Amino acid sequence: MKIDKILLFSTIVLILFGVLMVYSSSNVWALYKYNDAYKYVKSQFIFFLFGLFLINIILKIDPLLYEKYANKILLLCFILLILVLIPGIGKVRNGSRSWFGIGSLGIQPSEFSKIGLIIYTSKYLAHNNQNIKNIKKGLLPLFLVICLFFLLIMLEPDFGTAMVIILTLIGLIYISGPKLGFFIKIGIIGLGGIVILIAIAPYRLQRIISYLNPWSDPLGSGFQIIQSLYAIGPSSLLGQGFGNSIQKNFYLPEPQTDFIFSIIAEEFGFLGVIFVLSLFFIIFYRSIKIALNENNLFKKYLVFGLSFGIILQVILNILVVTGTIPTTGITCIFLSYGGSSLLVSMASIGIILSISRTN
Repeated sequence: MKIDKILLFSTIVLILFGVLMVYSSSNVWALYKYNDAYKYVKSQFIFFLFGLFLINIILKIDPLLYEKYANKILLLCFILLILVLIPGIGKVRNGSRSWFGIGSLGIQPSEFSKIGLIIYTSKYLAHNNQNIKNIKKGLLPLFLVICLFFLLIMLEPDFGTAMVIILTLIGLIYISGPKLGFFIKIGIIGLGGIVILIAIAPYRLQRIISYLNPWSDPLGSGFQIIQSLYAIGPSSLLGQGFGNSIQKNFYLPEPQTDFIFSIIAEEFGFLGVIFVLSLFFIIFYRSIKIALNENNLFKKYLVFGLSFGIILQVILNILVVTGTIPTTGITCIFLSYGGSSLLVSMASIGIILSISRTN
């Protein structure tokens, strides 16, 4: 049976555009740091090729196997999250012990936990559909598992990834039909948790202060968002042109990662932003359409969860680079430099495509 070619084509176009922008945004920094202007783009393109190979493998797997092995997949993710916290095994980058180092490359287990938790939650909701409105019997066991993973990821710490996972799973649980009062309670608990997280890590409070007024510390915590706004502000309709970004020249730190969207806006302007957002919209729309056409409850929840994970990460990243919410360290999926993120996002699309073929 045929896969959703529009979804596949839109994804590949978006990733290739991302590879192009990884080169444009990183060549100056890569030349200075590694004496190789193509350092980052070569790695990103290799991961893209691995991603295509991974999609090809996933298309041959029966999606119901994920349901069968959901518990084992989640256990593997749990073990990896434990191992990465052990000094000597997990590597520290940018203040977070969230990586396994393999040569010059790094693997981030929290990224793979996204898919593991979505698979497990989809199975749980499908198997406990009749108990969803009963908080103690239906949702409490699931939330205990989610909270355990949230705490492990926060120990790294990786607040951005943890928030994407939590918001994705809450969205997935919401469509399963619990009472609205449950989400009000969860929201209150969540706000209390955020206050505690800020209290135990003062740098998070500094980020909020910088969000409210970046100029209160323009050379410190407010530096990134100020430089991001300098990139986006004067971009005009067509931008400065490919490769002509000013902010990538050591103003915006490592622009190929969290703030690559700022460079896209600077070089391609309003039309470039519309082009990228249109591709994201097509990917999300086609994915939701696949979910709505699916009769199997597990596969339906799985597609919804993977779709929510993709679009929520994009929305959060754009809100960060435009100064709408505090900096959280969230990459722009499909576009930002990073092998783990790219492989996980392409694997998500591969699973959605495999389910589209069985509709």
